Amino acid sequence: MSDAMLHAVGQNPDDFAVQIADSIESFIVATTEVAKGDEPDSAVPFLLLEVSQLLLTGGRLGAHEDIVPDERYEPDTGPEPDVDDLRERFAVLLDPVDVFSEVFDPYEPRKAPVPSRISDSLADIVTDLRHGLAHYRAGRTSEALWWWQFSYFSNWGPTASATLRALQSLVAHVRLDQPLAELDGLDTDEDLTEERLAEEAGKVMVDEIAGPLGLRRAH
Repeated sequence: MSDAMLHAVGQNPDDFAVQIADSIESFIVATTEVAKGDEPDSAVPFLLLEVSQLLLTGGRLGAHEDIVPDERYEPDTGPEPDVDDLRERFAVLLDPVDVFSEVFDPYEPRKAPVPSRISDSLADIVTDLRHGLAHYRAGRTSEALWWWQFSYFSNWGPTASATLRALQSLVAHVRLDQPLAELDGLDTDEDLTEERLAEEAGKVMVDEIAGPLGLRRAH
């Protein structure tokens, strides 16, 4: 979507709201393109870059003073766009490195890591961002900023942070020529058998993921 369509005529491109909306729109467009799988050789590095840039936007929202929407109750944005296709495309594209281990709150002691999926995380992030974008496109700027800020703290910020850590770790394993450890039964599907888990764990090695996902070993 062009700036002319996304922003009202006369808006200053240096305005905080315009910059936030531009960054969020760029992330949605970019990740949607990656999910098409047209350039699988650059998928992981590109996602690493996009999630990093999105978290800079989130940091700006987090550092900003509390944003209060103009209206007391949130206006209806209509039906939420379906992200199942996006989720499924990423699951195929990122197999067999989709599953990773996540700690939700590093300040909450003795919480065990839980299995998560990069594909689920990216789809959830896009859902949150699109919701705010619907408000922004309808001219409800304060509502959009409030939603993006609130959901940054409550959902898409932690999700993006965990996803970035997984992507960075994946790139580091390959560039440093360090094979990934076995999954040790880690998976989000509760009905998988131990044999299937072992089979999946055996696939997660650097030699199998470096080429197809656009990664190169260190020399």
